[in-house]
Amino acid sequence: GVGKTTLARALAISLGLTTRRVQFTSDLLPTDLTGVSVLNRDEGRFVFQPGPLFAQLVLADEINRGTPKTQSALLEAMAEAQVTVDGVSHVLPRPFFVIGTQNPIEQSGTFELPESQLDRFLMSLQLGYPAVQAERALLAGEDRRDLLAGLTARMSPAELIQAQAEVSLLKAGEALLDYLLALVGATRSDPRIRVGLSPRAARGLLQAARAHAYLAGRHFVIPEDVQAVFVPVARHRVVLSQESREGTTQVLQALLQAIPAL
Repeated sequence: GVGKTTLARALAISLGLTTRRVQFTSDLLPTDLTGVSVLNRDEGRFVFQPGPLFAQLVLADEINRGTPKTQSALLEAMAEAQVTVDGVSHVLPRPFFVIGTQNPIEQSGTFELPESQLDRFLMSLQLGYPAVQAERALLAGEDRRDLLAGLTARMSPAELIQAQAEVSLLKAGEALLDYLLALVGATRSDPRIRVGLSPRAARGLLQAARAHAYLAGRHFVIPEDVQAVFVPVARHRVVLSQESREGTTQVLQALLQAIPAL
């Protein structure tokens, strides 16, 4: 109820992407995501009918209400940019993004996401409640459907792919890499953390820092870029030890303060 779905749809429209929303429930099947092969009696063969994963931006709503088996189908799509149905692999469109929302794990009817799946998500963002003035503007403003209908694409999928390629080329010096690895290493050695960041997470942190630098108009990455994205990139990946009395965000912010930029 804080606008996650509306935000995802606005993002898809602005980027010119096709979008599908999937409401995860306990009875959702893997084929409800991937699609199925249907017998075409006229042609005497099976024809693949693609599922909602074949959109460029997929909103997986309340993902932890889906069973582990269904979650694993999403995992393959995020890891390999393809799905396998009846032994046949089908390549997903480019670009391909997944935005997932989840309920608090203490709520009934939820299945905790495995660490391997959480590691596939680049960032974890917490929207929270809007400020009073923003909520007042929301109540007094236009209907969200009218607002979405008034949006137009600001770039094409091809331009987005080109921007992604340009981001990957941004320079990250040796000192910057040493700083990034020091932060990653701190998550693995800190006694407050039971599971630290993986090599995949380190790559994601670097790529997110590059994107931050790109949006700032720079051709190189600086420590401030890493610091700006560190908590969102790491928050959903690290697992705190039972002895930790601090929250995940507080522990990560403490690491940022403790590790000096080189």
